[in-house]
Amino acid sequence: MEALILIAVIVLVVVGVVVIAQQRSGANAARTLDDAKADARQAIERLGGQVFMLVGDGPASKQALADAGERYTAAGSQIEQANSPAQARLAKQTALEGLYYIRAARVAMDLDPGPAIPELDGQQSAGRVTEDRQVDFEGRKVEASPNPSDRTPNYYPGGRVAGRPVPAGWYSEPWWRPALVAGAWGVGSMFLFSAMFSGMAGVPYDAQGFESGVGDGSDLGAIDGGDAGGGDDFGGDDFGGGDAGGDFGGGDFGGGFDF
Repeated sequence: MEALILIAVIVLVVVGVVVIAQQRSGANAARTLDDAKADARQAIERLGGQVFMLVGDGPASKQALADAGERYTAAGSQIEQANSPAQARLAKQTALEGLYYIRAARVAMDLDPGPAIPELDGQQSAGRVTEDRQVDFEGRKVEASPNPSDRTPNYYPGGRVAGRPVPAGWYSEPWWRPALVAGAWGVGSMFLFSAMFSGMAGVPYDAQGFESGVGDGSDLGAIDGGDAGGGDDFGGDDFGGGDAGGDFGGGDFGGGFDF
């Protein structure tokens, strides 16, 4: 009889320990999610303040602000649906990317770019445009520049699109958009990449590297003696980049990308 009582006591103790552990685990998980959401909302609120405050004064700044607004809307939707810390972090990344567009718009308007922005996923290894380039591709001219202009009003903060790195910079058209929409690159993308970036300092991988997805952040460090992350200087020396999206702005895609 005593043995049965002892066994019952042990079982009750074990059950109590398990219940307490589960409660603590659930409380910790909820706290972690709440912290991640709060962190993301700070970035989203910061982005929203800039989106509603600034008004573009030219093609480059207007396009960058439009892209920032799109990121603000997307981040707001993501944080409302976030049920895990990873999903909350995705919302923060989207908001941070929007802040890079804000920074680019401010530079295009000759305003103070503002405080530094945390580095985006894959930003450092994506590379950056370090010189003006103009190439003929599929019957049209495609330009890249480290600086905004009426000819290069489409900014991209860099990073990976559909598994491949896209250098940060200003472009005549958002040539990465077809891959962003379709989730895959067309056969012409490697040729465009080769023509535009071959031999450019700041883009430390060739067309074959682009094709194979080189630039995931595991094999490349600082680029060309500069810091490609952090977005401290968008005036041409330091762009950084991101993994969270692309530019949905204008541009003529002609027949250059075959899906």
